[in-house]
Amino acid sequence: MAIGTVQRVLATFGLGLKIFDAYRPQMSVDHLVRWFQDHQYNKMKLIYYPDLDKADLFKQGFIAKQSAHSRASTLDVTLVSLSSENVIALDMGTHWDFFGEESWTHHIAISPEQRENRMLLQQVMTQAGFRGLKQEWWHFSLENEPFSQTYFNFPVE
Repeated sequence: MAIGTVQRVLATFGLGLKIFDAYRPQMSVDHLVRWFQDHQYNKMKLIYYPDLDKADLFKQGFIAKQSAHSRASTLDVTLVSLSSENVIALDMGTHWDFFGEESWTHHIAISPEQRENRMLLQQVMTQAGFRGLKQEWWHFSLENEPFSQTYFNFPVE
């Protein structure tokens, strides 16, 4: 299993993965799309998309009517340190699901440590058979998706 390979490699560095998002039924994607189309609701704008309008999230590819998450082969992840009693997320330069150029995998206006953390994540995920998304340092899909044309809609309970 690809994700197990990633965890084993990271463990040699005292690190692991934290999974933010994985399988997402199409019905959840549909709800998210409706939420983003509601331009009156902007409560989270300052946190997640301060420099963009909601409509731009679709135009720039941050939000889509179909999500790779619904194919059950995409994960949103970050690196965590396992070297203390508390699991601590490594600094990646932005938080997960921040929509802006600062979240692009190869964004240069971040610290050397943040760049190293992003590159380590990219390297271990790529070597295990995942491909990243250039606009989101946290987003990875299996290269050889078993259901690359299927968007599942079964609920998770």
